[in-house]
Amino acid sequence: MSLRRPRTSEMASDNTPILQLQDDRRAPPTWRRRRVARSLTRHWKVVVGVLILCLIESVVHVRSFRIQRPATNLDPPFHVGCQTPILNTTERANAAMVMLARNTDVDGAIDSIQSVQNQFNQHFGYPWVFLNDKDWSPEFVSRVGKVVKETGGGEAYFETIPTYMWGYPPWIDQGKARQEMESMQNRRIAYADIEITCALTYDPFVEMERNDKRYGYTVALWELGKTVPTLFQKLSDWKNKRNMPSTSLWTAMMAPAWLPWPFRKILRLLRNRDGNGDMWNMCHFWSNFEIADMTFFRSQEYREFFQFLDEDGGFYYERWGDAPVHSLAAGLLLRPDQVHHFSDLGYVHKPFQYCTFAPHEDAFKRGELVPDFDANDVRKATEKEIGCNCFCDPNIAQVAPECFNRIKSTVM
Repeated sequence: MSLRRPRTSEMASDNTPILQLQDDRRAPPTWRRRRVARSLTRHWKVVVGVLILCLIESVVHVRSFRIQRPATNLDPPFHVGCQTPILNTTERANAAMVMLARNTDVDGAIDSIQSVQNQFNQHFGYPWVFLNDKDWSPEFVSRVGKVVKETGGGEAYFETIPTYMWGYPPWIDQGKARQEMESMQNRRIAYADIEITCALTYDPFVEMERNDKRYGYTVALWELGKTVPTLFQKLSDWKNKRNMPSTSLWTAMMAPAWLPWPFRKILRLLRNRDGNGDMWNMCHFWSNFEIADMTFFRSQEYREFFQFLDEDGGFYYERWGDAPVHSLAAGLLLRPDQVHHFSDLGYVHKPFQYCTFAPHEDAFKRGELVPDFDANDVRKATEKEIGCNCFCDPNIAQVAPECFNRIKSTVM
């Protein structure tokens, strides 16, 4: 079939000959790229304007995550240094030490109990409550009960958690849950014992009540993202559906995305992101040592929060531990000034430790609220010691200060 040249009347709607349109479709990619480049050149002002608007939007978005530090310290240590005589030896709070353990944990449990008793409870005598999902072995009861009694602190109670509170809920796929747990075990997601490295010469339970503190912690650091890949996004979606405002503590646990709107919403497909594509920075409180007001955990808000997580199943299919759950609950449901950092309480949870040094004034002004130094530099430290008779082990790494600085900026 011969190719007929179009008449003048046989033109495309944009006055381009039909034959030319057909030739354009067959044009090599290089020619088409040149045509796009010429188009961008002709409209460069529009392109630059759009890029500038995107940059401005991104900067404004990131700046919205800045924490406005308060003019005064809303969370000072309850006491600095040693108190002589020991404070609050007659006043008591309705409180107890609680340890979740297994019969095979007896040696590690004894080490931790002795640390707490020697540094604090020998003066105050608060009871111990030990929880297990199995019946306690005579060895555990005998050895642990003896240590509590000999170290001079309170009664020891050994309780068994009922099966209906410990086992799988009916909506959980047990086969899938066991498979995920074995996978995490193979990845060596581990646990460790604790040690307190400063004397606590006042009653922290009484001071928490006096100062309206609902949750207290010693260490803040990054969570392992692989253990909780969907926790933050699901909680963020739940928060938004309930129109819950973001506290500064919640914001302190986030890292904004730099992509401009609407492209950053694509990032929600990644783990640990909210619906807008912004990320949980993985900062959380280590719950191996925590002091909490039980009225907070028993509140209607927390019960609804926990029910949502329980029904989702992430406790079984991932590893939503008590540390990230308690941390995000505090960020969501508490005021920043209701959360207390025991900055005067040295703490070891290998392979890390927290040492109780206050920042220099110039570092404090820069937002460096916890000194940043290696454990080997402890002997050369010139920062003021906050705690009482503390020992910072030069052979154990210091917890990185980034999460401390971000979280503590909400109150100091």
